[in-house]
Amino acid sequence: MRIKSVISSIVLLALSSAVYAELVPFEDFEASDAVWSVTTIKVDSNMGEAYLEGLRETWVPGVEAAVKLGHMESWHIYTSDLPASGDFNLLLVIKYANTSDLAPNKARYEAFMKELGEAKSKETSEYARKNYPGMRTITGQYQLREITFK
Repeated sequence: MRIKSVISSIVLLALSSAVYAELVPFEDFEASDAVWSVTTIKVDSNMGEAYLEGLRETWVPGVEAAVKLGHMESWHIYTSDLPASGDFNLLLVIKYANTSDLAPNKARYEAFMKELGEAKSKETSEYARKNYPGMRTITGQYQLREITFK
Protein backbone atom coordinates (compact mmCIF):
# COMPACT_ATOMS: atom_id res chain seq x y z
CA MET A 1 0.00 0.00 0.00
CA ARG A 2 2.82 2.37 0.81
CA ILE A 3 4.22 2.05 -2.74
CA LYS A 4 0.80 2.85 -4.26
CA SER A 5 0.57 5.96 -2.09
CA VAL A 6 4.03 7.14 -3.14
CA ILE A 7 3.25 6.51 -6.83
CA SER A 8 -0.08 8.33 -6.53
CA SER A 9 1.66 11.30 -4.91
CA ILE A 10 4.27 11.41 -7.68
CA VAL A 11 1.58 11.28 -10.39
CA LEU A 12 -0.42 14.08 -8.74
CA LEU A 13 2.71 16.20 -8.36
CA ALA A 14 3.62 15.67 -12.02
CA LEU A 15 0.09 16.58 -13.17
CA SER A 16 -0.05 19.71 -11.03
CA SER A 17 3.40 20.78 -12.30
CA ALA A 18 2.10 20.56 -15.88
CA VAL A 19 -0.67 23.02 -15.04
CA TYR A 20 1.82 25.54 -13.68
CA ALA A 21 4.05 25.16 -16.73
CA GLU A 22 1.57 26.80 -19.11
CA LEU A 23 2.74 30.08 -20.57
CA VAL A 24 0.43 33.05 -20.82
CA PRO A 25 0.53 35.10 -24.04
CA PHE A 26 1.54 38.77 -23.51
CA GLU A 27 2.51 37.94 -19.94
CA ASP A 28 5.19 35.28 -20.51
CA PHE A 29 5.85 35.79 -24.21
CA GLU A 30 4.83 37.91 -27.17
CA ALA A 31 4.46 37.19 -30.86
CA SER A 32 5.87 39.82 -33.19
CA ASP A 33 3.72 42.14 -35.26
CA ALA A 34 6.05 41.27 -38.14
CA VAL A 35 5.08 38.26 -40.24
CA TRP A 36 7.39 36.10 -42.31
CA SER A 37 5.97 34.37 -45.37
CA VAL A 38 8.03 31.25 -46.04
CA THR A 39 7.68 29.07 -49.12
CA THR A 40 9.46 25.73 -49.13
CA ILE A 41 10.51 24.40 -52.52
CA LYS A 42 12.02 21.14 -53.73
CA VAL A 43 14.19 22.06 -56.71
CA ASP A 44 14.78 19.08 -58.99
CA SER A 45 18.26 17.57 -59.29
CA ASN A 46 20.59 19.52 -61.57
CA MET A 47 18.10 22.40 -61.79
CA GLY A 48 19.40 24.56 -58.92
CA GLU A 49 21.26 27.16 -60.93
CA ALA A 50 18.59 27.32 -63.63
CA TYR A 51 15.92 27.87 -60.98
CA LEU A 52 17.98 30.59 -59.27
CA GLU A 53 18.50 32.26 -62.64
CA GLY A 54 14.73 32.23 -63.16
CA LEU A 55 14.13 33.67 -59.70
CA ARG A 56 16.61 36.46 -60.43
CA GLU A 57 14.59 37.39 -63.51
CA THR A 58 11.06 36.86 -62.13
CA TRP A 59 10.67 36.78 -58.35
CA VAL A 60 13.46 39.17 -57.37
CA PRO A 61 12.26 42.17 -59.44
CA GLY A 62 8.82 41.83 -57.85
CA VAL A 63 10.03 41.63 -54.27
CA GLU A 64 12.52 44.45 -54.82
CA ALA A 65 9.73 46.64 -56.17
CA ALA A 66 7.57 45.78 -53.15
CA VAL A 67 10.39 46.61 -50.73
CA LYS A 68 11.04 49.91 -52.53
CA LEU A 69 7.35 50.81 -52.16
CA GLY A 70 7.31 49.79 -48.48
CA HIS A 71 4.87 46.91 -49.07
CA MET A 72 7.29 44.49 -47.43
CA GLU A 73 10.38 44.90 -45.28
CA SER A 74 12.82 42.39 -46.73
CA TRP A 75 13.28 39.17 -48.65
CA HIS A 76 15.74 36.28 -48.66
CA ILE A 77 16.46 33.13 -50.60
CA TYR A 78 18.03 30.23 -48.68
CA THR A 79 19.35 27.05 -50.23
CA SER A 80 20.37 23.82 -48.56
CA ASP A 81 23.98 22.65 -48.55
CA LEU A 82 22.44 19.15 -48.70
CA PRO A 83 19.93 19.48 -51.55
CA ALA A 84 18.76 15.84 -51.54
CA SER A 85 18.26 15.55 -47.78
CA GLY A 86 14.57 16.29 -47.25
CA ASP A 87 11.22 17.56 -48.46
CA PHE A 88 12.64 20.91 -49.59
CA ASN A 89 15.98 22.40 -50.52
CA LEU A 90 15.16 26.06 -51.07
CA LEU A 91 13.31 28.70 -49.05
CA LEU A 92 11.79 31.95 -50.28
CA VAL A 93 11.30 34.23 -47.28
CA ILE A 94 9.50 37.58 -47.20
CA LYS A 95 9.19 39.75 -44.09
CA TYR A 96 6.12 41.98 -43.71
CA ALA A 97 5.76 44.63 -41.01
CA ASN A 98 2.39 43.23 -39.95
CA THR A 99 -0.57 41.14 -41.08
CA SER A 100 -2.35 44.07 -42.71
CA ASP A 101 0.45 44.23 -45.31
CA LEU A 102 -0.76 40.83 -46.54
CA ALA A 103 -4.34 41.97 -47.12
CA PRO A 104 -5.59 42.84 -50.61
CA ASN A 105 -5.22 46.55 -51.28
CA LYS A 106 -6.06 48.18 -54.60
CA ALA A 107 -3.82 51.23 -54.11
CA ARG A 108 -0.81 49.06 -53.21
CA TYR A 109 -1.50 46.78 -56.19
CA GLU A 110 -1.69 49.70 -58.61
CA ALA A 111 1.50 51.25 -57.20
CA PHE A 112 3.26 47.87 -57.46
CA MET A 113 2.16 47.35 -61.09
CA LYS A 114 3.31 50.87 -61.97
CA GLU A 115 6.70 50.23 -60.33
CA LEU A 116 7.20 46.78 -61.85
CA GLY A 117 5.71 47.63 -65.22
CA GLU A 118 3.10 45.79 -67.26
CA ALA A 119 5.67 44.34 -69.67
CA LYS A 120 7.87 42.93 -66.87
CA SER A 121 4.80 41.50 -65.15
CA LYS A 122 3.73 39.66 -68.31
CA GLU A 123 7.27 38.50 -69.02
CA THR A 124 7.77 37.05 -65.55
CA SER A 125 4.37 35.35 -65.53
CA GLU A 126 5.01 33.71 -68.90
CA TYR A 127 8.48 32.55 -67.85
CA ALA A 128 7.19 31.09 -64.59
CA ARG A 129 4.30 29.25 -66.26
CA LYS A 130 6.54 27.83 -68.96
CA ASN A 131 9.65 26.88 -66.95
CA TYR A 132 9.00 26.44 -63.23
CA PRO A 133 6.81 23.29 -63.35
CA GLY A 134 9.73 21.37 -64.88
CA MET A 135 12.22 22.64 -62.29
CA ARG A 136 10.59 22.48 -58.91
CA THR A 137 7.70 21.54 -56.62
CA ILE A 138 6.34 23.91 -53.98
CA THR A 139 6.16 21.75 -50.85
CA GLY A 140 4.72 24.23 -48.34
CA GLN A 141 3.77 27.79 -47.48
CA TYR A 142 3.86 29.23 -43.98
CA GLN A 143 3.18 32.46 -42.14
CA LEU A 144 5.43 32.76 -39.10
CA ARG A 145 5.84 35.19 -36.23
CA GLU A 146 8.85 35.58 -33.98
CA ILE A 147 8.30 34.66 -30.33
CA THR A 148 10.02 36.71 -27.64
CA PHE A 149 10.04 35.44 -24.05
CA LYS A 150 9.77 37.95 -21.24
